[in-house]
Amino acid sequence: MTTNNEVFLLLGSNLGDRHQVLTDARRLITEQAGEAISKSAVYETEPWGVTDQPAFLNQVIRISTSLLPEELLRILLNIEHDLGRIRYERWGARAIDIDILYFGDAILDSARLTLPHPRLQDRRFVLAPLAEIAPDFVHPILQKTSAQLLAECPDTSLVSKIS
Repeated sequence: MTTNNEVFLLLGSNLGDRHQVLTDARRLITEQAGEAISKSAVYETEPWGVTDQPAFLNQVIRISTSLLPEELLRILLNIEHDLGRIRYERWGARAIDIDILYFGDAILDSARLTLPHPRLQDRRFVLAPLAEIAPDFVHPILQKTSAQLLAECPDTSLVSKIS
């Protein structure tokens, strides 16, 4: 019997037609990785890390998948590639970025994947859309809800709901 896992993904884009890229990413994720259960609004956010670049559009989606974490990562990297992602520099401008925030309550630290995402609690652009659709979801290591993490987030960058 196959078990489905509830997975939260962060989508981000700051190059090209950002809205269309997010739409295309959601469609490909649904076709290749798992059924979309819910999605946050789209947020326009200041760049994080490398700040001399265009603003991002970010969105969190919740999917149900029967894939294993490493299988899901491989599919998401292929989707990024298909949508024009080229990795020039860490935290640099990109057509699409898809991060696995949570894979159920899994805790994993491998060479290719760390779960939950190791910096999600430090990033307002992650926590605002995450808390919108899963305010009561508990971080399996920090034992705090998304709403609590957002309230305590040290990041003061601008995050604006646009749709």
